[in-house]
Amino acid sequence: MNERLEDDDRTALAKISNSPPRRKTHSYSQQLRTNTAPHQRRHHNLRKHSLDENRILNHHPPTKNNVYYSTTPDSSDDEEFYPYSTVTSNNAIVSVGDHHLDHSQRIEGSSEGDEPQQPLPEFMGAGGGVGIFQAPSRAPVNPNRPPCLELRPHPLRETQVGIFLRTIASTERQLWAGQESGVRVWNYSDSYKPGIGVGRRAQRGDEDAAPFYESASTSPTICLVVDQGSKLVWSGHKDGKIRTWKMDVNLSDEDGFRECFSWQAHRGPVLSMKISSYGDIWSGSEGGVIRVWPWEAVEKSLSLSPEERHMATLLVERSCIDLKSQVTVNGTCSISSSDVKCLLSDNVRAKVWAVCSLSFSLWDARTRELLKVFAVEGQTESRVEGSSAQEQVAEDEPTVKLSSKSKKEKSGFLQRSRNAIMGAADAVRRAAKGGGASEDGYKRTEAIVLAGDGMIWTGSSNGTLIQWDGNGNRLQDFIHHPCGVLCFCSYGSRIWVGYVSGMVQLLDLEGKLIKGWVAHNGPVIRLVVGNGMVFSLATHGGIRGWNISSPAPMDNILRTELSNADRTYTMIENVKVLVGTWNVGQGRASHDALMSWLGSGVSDVDIVVVGLQEVEMGAGFLAMSAAKETVGLEGSAIGQWWQDHIGKALDEEHTFERVGSRQLAGLMIAIWVRKSLRSHAGDLDVSAVACGLGRAIGNKGGVGLRLRVYDRLMCFVNCHLAAHLDAVNRRNSDFDHIYRNMTFTRSSNLLNNAAAGVSSAAQMLRAANAPDEGKPDLAEADMVVFFGDFNYRLFGISYDEARDFVSQRSFDWLREKDQLRAEMKAGKVFQGMREALIRYPPTYKFERGKAGLGGYDSGEKKRIPAWCDRVLYRDNRSDPADECDLECPVVASILQYDARMDVTESDHKPVRCKFDIDIAHVDRSMRRQEFGKILESNVSIKKSLEALRFVPETSVNTNKIVLQNQETSSLRITNRSGEDMVFFQIICEGQSNINENDVASEYRPRGTLGFPRWLEVTPAAGLINPDQVVEISVHHEDFHTAEEFVDGFPQSWWSEDAGDKEVILVVNVRASCSTDMKTHRVHVRHRFSPSASASPTPSPGNQPSSGNQPSLEPKRNSSRKHSGGSSHHGGGGGGGSRHGGGGGGGSHHGGH
Repeated sequence: MNERLEDDDRTALAKISNSPPRRKTHSYSQQLRTNTAPHQRRHHNLRKHSLDENRILNHHPPTKNNVYYSTTPDSSDDEEFYPYSTVTSNNAIVSVGDHHLDHSQRIEGSSEGDEPQQPLPEFMGAGGGVGIFQAPSRAPVNPNRPPCLELRPHPLRETQVGIFLRTIASTERQLWAGQESGVRVWNYSDSYKPGIGVGRRAQRGDEDAAPFYESASTSPTICLVVDQGSKLVWSGHKDGKIRTWKMDVNLSDEDGFRECFSWQAHRGPVLSMKISSYGDIWSGSEGGVIRVWPWEAVEKSLSLSPEERHMATLLVERSCIDLKSQVTVNGTCSISSSDVKCLLSDNVRAKVWAVCSLSFSLWDARTRELLKVFAVEGQTESRVEGSSAQEQVAEDEPTVKLSSKSKKEKSGFLQRSRNAIMGAADAVRRAAKGGGASEDGYKRTEAIVLAGDGMIWTGSSNGTLIQWDGNGNRLQDFIHHPCGVLCFCSYGSRIWVGYVSGMVQLLDLEGKLIKGWVAHNGPVIRLVVGNGMVFSLATHGGIRGWNISSPAPMDNILRTELSNADRTYTMIENVKVLVGTWNVGQGRASHDALMSWLGSGVSDVDIVVVGLQEVEMGAGFLAMSAAKETVGLEGSAIGQWWQDHIGKALDEEHTFERVGSRQLAGLMIAIWVRKSLRSHAGDLDVSAVACGLGRAIGNKGGVGLRLRVYDRLMCFVNCHLAAHLDAVNRRNSDFDHIYRNMTFTRSSNLLNNAAAGVSSAAQMLRAANAPDEGKPDLAEADMVVFFGDFNYRLFGISYDEARDFVSQRSFDWLREKDQLRAEMKAGKVFQGMREALIRYPPTYKFERGKAGLGGYDSGEKKRIPAWCDRVLYRDNRSDPADECDLECPVVASILQYDARMDVTESDHKPVRCKFDIDIAHVDRSMRRQEFGKILESNVSIKKSLEALRFVPETSVNTNKIVLQNQETSSLRITNRSGEDMVFFQIICEGQSNINENDVASEYRPRGTLGFPRWLEVTPAAGLINPDQVVEISVHHEDFHTAEEFVDGFPQSWWSEDAGDKEVILVVNVRASCSTDMKTHRVHVRHRFSPSASASPTPSPGNQPSSGNQPSLEPKRNSSRKHSGGSSHHGGGGGGGSRHGGGGGGGSHHGGH
């Protein structure tokens, strides 16, 4: 046979001595998990197939070790796929291992002592390694983004059913997360500790997460608010309740900690929640409902004992102020009836923004009066909505039965079918116009934030960033990324934006882009600041922390140190994958046929992927399939029959688990994973590309699956390409169309998108705003396997000649006539992909029911036998000699490639290919520990972190202010730095009542350290430029002390008492990115009567910030309107939140 080997093959073989690459003899690190033992290499018996040809190469002693180790990149951790340069060859090559076995097949029940299978020689097509056919680059630490703390590594979606994380919030010492089953808490002191690991208390998906604590089970958590003044965390839930949690409670992983108390806030889910400048809790729900829960009622309830919890709940529920009902007159509502997606407390001007998808309402935080309603374009709206009154009744009435059905639910099957058809027609019309959603859908508001200079920023589902002043006037807009915006956070002079593409961008206060990077491989749904970091939450539940100063020189030091330590966190796993393809010709198979094809070869296999062609055909079926695809439906009864019977052949009940499938007309692909591997394989996505008539009919095309295995992406694509001998160019074109257009999405019959708490922007089609339009999804995978009925034929040979070569088993000569081989050599199709050298007879075309080689088509057409059914692949290697490590994390070889000639149910023979795959990946728990060690030990990094604590020098003009009724005084803050801007925020540390002996009672803080209702401080936050002064207005405003009624309930017990009062204002000052802050304290007393003492009494420990400064003489202002106005000197006022990074400020754009 050697003399008949092709010249180009012989030349290639001479140049390649060891391919696939040899295994390393020593591991870089000890295995930290014991559950990988089933995936170590096995030894087994071998027998020859009856149609094997003689060996074509001499053999050499094997040198391949059982395992070999290396390192995984942060880039390949889970998401970004950055191209790297490879060595490109213009000629196809054949790579052959030292050992070669002909058609070897493993016999079931083989023992460990038998000789193992060896890699088969491979043929490689030209044209790979460049452009979209270039394998993605990987590295131990991603070079294109700042190093990050993986507080919770990306869990597989399948492990998160019922526990998806929806939101996060930061306190001074903890990160809180809301999940579908309650809340969980991470202590920042535990951030760099190892994960709980397998076999302990961690549930699936949390083995490598930093240690955390979980609450007892509750309704799904939708939103969280931190109340630093009361040391509480408030959570809004799907069941309409608001729950209260203590920050300093003794956390336990025994039974889960529990809430302090809760109340029924809404009939529907609590979609959004904020605490205003005056400590009131504002909550939003469906139908535009906004409710306010006065702090006085909440404070009273918190003071009650646990035995009085029922009374506490009742007090809060009866204190409710329903804002929508207040602005609804005679059935006409002034605000939108859309869901209240976001609430924002503008602490600069004491206002509250309520955000619906296409409109905003602006409210006075003190009086709770509606100030303005305006649309996303900025124009003021005059709204008339007659349905509001009816909706309000349903919201307010707690006895309404939840089982009552809407008109839509009561509509019959015909009406629902008509709606589906009309929706499909509308989708087709939109697609024809080049869009996947309505114009309004693309400009829906998804997020809002208060920036450090007092400006308001909103983000839309089309990627537009809009800047507003404090009065709701639209100033300017930007688009820095074409994907939908999902979240914001701000801190000092920086604004972070999270997108549906997984991108995070950093902007300055003017909206200019500083830096952007791919933070996650899924939508970024929340961003918060805490512990000197910006934490990002992805829709899959992964949480990463980014240093607040990044990008910075410290990033390069940390990246280098972490890369140099890669041996401490590198793991190598071995996985065997069996891929089977069969054109079943609309027939069905017996159990024996399925066992011969699949069941006999899976005893050592971890993953089984099966592709079928022509499961079902016919014009009527194809037309119905195309119609179903337009409304997101797929599959058929026959397709389900095949999956069920293949599952039986694989012992699906005990050994394998069916993970998912996709069917497009007659094409079907399905995947099974061994149950022992299931915890490391998941995140299944599916895709389908039609190549039939008009690229719309699925008689030809491809169906694909994408699976994450040990954090590496594997794609499997089952194809049926154009038929007929002379359709070579059409087949090439079909492949190119499939490769470029296969876009993976979550399967409709797997997990529900809503379970992840993703907003409407995250549901948009990725094709409509793809982050990297020039790079197909398949180009981003670590391994791609194409298989199916490619329909490439033998050319330049007659039927009789082909039969003669087959009978003589002269497959090397037949390979010279293979169209696919010729096109791959020329780099026209399957560029850079590999295939084991074929040593089995052509698999097409046979007469059904005839066994052996005599079954080839002998009818009138006498179709020339051909290798139509093939399996090709591409891994991470850019060179055949590359070894498996974190820069080349997936290295595969083929152990078995044959056709089952004994199966006669179709005119094609089934083909199977067994891959031996080594996967390098990161032990996330170990790398997080290494991350912490570097931060603690590296001198340069420690100096950089210390520099972030710097706060410029500032001063205030007084520490005592005395006000009488309706009086106003000024507080001036001076930035004494000549170089650095500073950001300030004024909060109220507490209020005290002064008795007749001029003695102050205990100071009691309000929610989020808010102001009492008699005090107005504007602006309460902002920025001060170098060497500039900002003037703050401190004003007394009358507050109603008469008994009030809310819903008929007397409220005198929460009205503020008459008499002298004193508050301590705390002025917090920090630099643009400082992790520390300095404070000034100012005592403000309201002198209720002329006889009251003029001398304030500071509380112990709250000493004035500078000397013995006199009290300021107030200015009388008998009728001052609450407008938030102030005068500025140099720096604009502004504000935000002290905790969670909501830096804020006043503005130079008329926002006051």
